[in-house]
Amino acid sequence: MTRSSNDTPARDLAAYLQRYPQEVAFGEADPADVFDRYHTPDFVLTSDGLPLDRERLLAHVRSGRKRAAEVSVSVRDALVAGDRVAAHYVLTAVMRKGQVISTEVFMFGTLGADGRLQSAVQVTRPVQHEIS
Repeated sequence: MTRSSNDTPARDLAAYLQRYPQEVAFGEADPADVFDRYHTPDFVLTSDGLPLDRERLLAHVRSGRKRAAEVSVSVRDALVAGDRVAAHYVLTAVMRKGQVISTEVFMFGTLGADGRLQSAVQVTRPVQHEIS
């Protein structure tokens, strides 16, 4: 799949937040290709103080592909201002063994010149599963 300027986080951050987890966890494309479509090569996510580079994030994705049955994202707020982004959302994963895990995320990031995410810092907290 060829990346277009229409599917970058810069163009529609809320759509990226909803689309990316689905594509990377359940899509037919290789997770590395999906990752590269939305993130610059030097992307680093710092989550709750822990820096995760591309390789560590892809390892997490591969593990999640084996354990998760479905994932959904409820975007509360999403903002793009120049090369900065901010979002508040709840990611809910239904695991193959039936457990439901909902995580509230507050994310701030920087975009690369091509509109892909270059870095992100997020804080998370577990929340009770919400039915939207």
